[in-house]
Amino acid sequence: MHTVVVGTSGVSASDVLAVARGAARIELSEEAVAALAAAREIVDALAAKPDPVYGVSTGFGALATRHISPELRAQLQRNIVRSHAAGMGPRVEREVVRALMFLRLKTVCSGHTGVRPEVAQTMADVLNAGITPVVHEYGSLGCSGDLAPLSHCALTLMGEGDAEGPDGVVRPAGELLAEHGIQPVELREKEGLALLNGTDGMLGMLVMALADLDTLYKSADITAALSLEALLGTDKVLAPELHAIRPHPGQGAAAANMLAVLEGSQLTGHHQDDAPRVQDAYSVRCAPQVAGAGRDTMAHARLVAERELAAAVDNPVVLPDGRVESNGNFHGAPVAYVLDFLAIAAADLGSIAERRTDRLLDKNRSHGLPPFLADDAGVDSGLMIAQYTQAALVSEMKRLAVPASADSIPSSAMQEDHVSMGWSAARKLRTAVDNLTRIIAVELYAATRAIELREGLSPAPASRAVIEAARAAGVQGPGPDRFLAPDLAAADAFVRGGHLVEAVEKVTGPLR
Repeated sequence: MHTVVVGTSGVSASDVLAVARGAARIELSEEAVAALAAAREIVDALAAKPDPVYGVSTGFGALATRHISPELRAQLQRNIVRSHAAGMGPRVEREVVRALMFLRLKTVCSGHTGVRPEVAQTMADVLNAGITPVVHEYGSLGCSGDLAPLSHCALTLMGEGDAEGPDGVVRPAGELLAEHGIQPVELREKEGLALLNGTDGMLGMLVMALADLDTLYKSADITAALSLEALLGTDKVLAPELHAIRPHPGQGAAAANMLAVLEGSQLTGHHQDDAPRVQDAYSVRCAPQVAGAGRDTMAHARLVAERELAAAVDNPVVLPDGRVESNGNFHGAPVAYVLDFLAIAAADLGSIAERRTDRLLDKNRSHGLPPFLADDAGVDSGLMIAQYTQAALVSEMKRLAVPASADSIPSSAMQEDHVSMGWSAARKLRTAVDNLTRIIAVELYAATRAIELREGLSPAPASRAVIEAARAAGVQGPGPDRFLAPDLAAADAFVRGGHLVEAVEKVTGPLR
């Protein structure tokens, strides 16, 4: 079993994926345990002094002016968790909650939070036991941390609230902890606050979206190449020398991927045959430019994620010189912006894919293909409504592309008067990524059928490999009308599982 060791200097994206989506075990490094203990000594020393220190001996947010006496501080920490665990709506996915908890543990282990080593160990034990707190869709404004989501996680550490066991059954958290021999934590000064105050949910969703989009952008290059082939387009526009004179890295990578898929095709280069064309439509000719711009947006988002993965996000923070200082590092703007950028890029990628699909189905623009790729047009409707479904998904993607980070709503009696809405940006990006997968699947379904309807000319070896693998996976080829939803579901699973990229890379080698 893979083990992820959490130290003081952050974690990697692959660590997040291994814990969130896999069964990786978590261990705390000796360095992290020592840093936790050292920071706790500072907090304990400050707690013993009569001077109020925010988060240690005061209230929180707009209530920070009240000094809390020592006998009430444990209750204060319990209360902040209970009162902030105020989420509503549907449950958040298991992988998101695991990423959320793991990334909070990452910051705790930095030695800047003042949390005791035993609290950090309990966080690791809960994750290792496969216990997943019940976290709800709504409750974070992406500022002062993902407060309600993280509070529901902290509630589980206290043995309160509900959680999902490794068997998938939701039960009282106290029962699950007892079954796995985990002692609930008794929170002390600053610990409740430290468990709530971070960008961990939005960051976890960003890391997972980037992993999914990496596969989807390669998939979109493949389906764009298949559509170009099916439309008897020209691959001359993909020449490296053309893309070198506009040196956006993503554009060059997308063009190279399409060229690799099309190598050896007998279907390209016929744009001067029976119905001469000077050039292909933008949706075909500009595919590398659009997919490339999205790739470059991903590169920026990945840079932001890497910085955040190395960060210790808490308020207040414990500094090595013994100071405990209030700060604004919990603000989610850096992460929120790139989550919104990715939703915009994903919407545009879905939009251009839908335009290619529509072109494949239109007899006036498909250069000899039957209307709607139907077996007997008029009797059969072919893929007419598959394109409707794809268009509906694209329309939804455009709505999801409206930036959440452009909004702000004041909270906490105007103390928290500007918020990032980064959690909301992350939630809608997850839906956008899900829909983009379906959009690419519909283009795959249409393009492979169209290629098979081109008689007398052989597609590229990579295209043949895609068609064979798709058919083996239950994505059926041309023929009379049939119940279409199962075919589309099979195409979706083929793309979603990375099998489209795998089929091509067996022929071309790794795509960029």
